[in-house]
Amino acid sequence: MEEPIGAALAAIADSIGISGEALRLLIGIIGMTLLAISFARSSDGWSGRVAGSGWILLGLFIYLLSEYYVKIGDPVLVLMTATALPGGIALAWFEIDKNSQLSSETRQSLVWFRGMVAWSMIPYHVVYCIPYLNIAFVMLTAHSAEWMLEFVGLGSYTMGEVMVDLQNGGEIPLSEWNGNMLLLTQPLGDGGFFIPMYHETGEEVNIGFILSCSGLQSMIIFVGAIVALQTVPWNRRMRGLLISIPTIHILNTFRNAGIVWLSDQYQNWEFLGLSMFDFAHSYAAKAASLFAMFLLAVALFDMLPELHRNIMQLLPRKLRGESKSSASS
Repeated sequence: MEEPIGAALAAIADSIGISGEALRLLIGIIGMTLLAISFARSSDGWSGRVAGSGWILLGLFIYLLSEYYVKIGDPVLVLMTATALPGGIALAWFEIDKNSQLSSETRQSLVWFRGMVAWSMIPYHVVYCIPYLNIAFVMLTAHSAEWMLEFVGLGSYTMGEVMVDLQNGGEIPLSEWNGNMLLLTQPLGDGGFFIPMYHETGEEVNIGFILSCSGLQSMIIFVGAIVALQTVPWNRRMRGLLISIPTIHILNTFRNAGIVWLSDQYQNWEFLGLSMFDFAHSYAAKAASLFAMFLLAVALFDMLPELHRNIMQLLPRKLRGESKSSASS
């Protein structure tokens, strides 16, 4: 049975002559823009209504990815994307409802959250939509994993040329692709721009590196969270960025190298129908990545207590250890 919201939007896209992915991207761009405007003009009375529309559109934008993650069998990302739409609707209600009894501190943190999400998603999609930047991140990711594997003595590998996964199936070298390198104007396949890996003997490793392997999503979350701290001086924000971004890149390089080595060394391993690559990529690596991001956030809280305060204000009162009466007094 086809997912109804996705099917309805696919029908709308078909009726206006564009692809479903193009419509999804348009929804996301509008949502990001509305959140960015509402963050920049947060003192205006209409900013809450603008933000509410932005939250719903962004929730829908992320939700529409859940079907793809179901297809590839990634349960963590299925859960995260499937809850985005109800989460966006809930945030929109808090933004629009003036009688929701939110404290002034919580409303200020909600404004910070607008900026965090907007300035996390906008840079990522700029990179995604500009092939030169997209490919640069893919190349950095692939070669970093290759260098790490060789440095620690886990084998000798080489990277192939940049390939393009076409929307209608098939793969071609980038040199044969006739698309616009300054702006992605045609939809690609799930792999997008990717680089395959080989042993030094020329034997393929059956692993390729794409943009989502770069850890850019994790980096950009911290960028958005730190940049959106409007009351914090830029020198403190820059120190937070200089700590978080290189740390995430190094940890992500270890993650990618580990997935490559495990998948290559244990090709016949299987557990409950999962291959070593599926287990390492979809379960073990994601659990380790989430734990590492939690530890990094805790480390940043000491340098940027405002970050911790904003996050705590967005949690339910019971999790903050507050009663309803004390919060409203």
